[in-house]
Amino acid sequence: MVELTDILIVEDNKELAELLCDFLNAEHYSVTVAKSGEEALSLYEGEGAKLVILDIMLPGMDGFAVCKKIREAGNTPILIVSAKTAKEDKLNGLVLGADDYIEKPYDIDLMLAKIDGIFKRRYALDTLTDGDLVLNKAARTLQKGSSLIELRAKEFDLLALLMQNKGRALDKGYIFERIWGSESFSEPQTLTVHIKWLREKIEEDPKHPQKILTVWGVGYRYL
Repeated sequence: MVELTDILIVEDNKELAELLCDFLNAEHYSVTVAKSGEEALSLYEGEGAKLVILDIMLPGMDGFAVCKKIREAGNTPILIVSAKTAKEDKLNGLVLGADDYIEKPYDIDLMLAKIDGIFKRRYALDTLTDGDLVLNKAARTLQKGSSLIELRAKEFDLLALLMQNKGRALDKGYIFERIWGSESFSEPQTLTVHIKWLREKIEEDPKHPQKILTVWGVGYRYL
């Protein structure tokens, strides 16, 4: 199954779209950009997305029409971004099914906070499943088939991070900071050790891993 793009940006301002892409990529979101409403619908129908960031003033089909079409197709979260600040425009966007509305020019930290909030509300599940693996974040357990696999605390946190970002290459520095923290006294090599331990517990052949792959020069990717 093809992994959905995290975010579809619908924005005809090339510089603004590229700037937002850079910030989102730095936050480890995968991004696709559409420059018109028609292109946005084509990409959405062909590739899908977990979130649509939608400008209103677009060439051809405007953002309100795109919002209506996407909402008719499913319940993908929609964040409208627009220079239109009138109350009627905001209400129209929300009535058409948008989840939130942010005015241009926007503060990038506020934008990232809104995006993070949408992803946490919609996609942060207590249980992560991959084939015969079931990781329960609330109970902090990992089950493989009918067997319960014992994990150290950091092993569990590491596996949860990798599974939550399935298909995405995560930088070693990013992983280390998320799991051990920037002020940790642990050596970066401890990440390699924990990856080895995880492979021994979940891979059929730890020496030839099929789930936790090394991305040379970057870090690791969970498939």
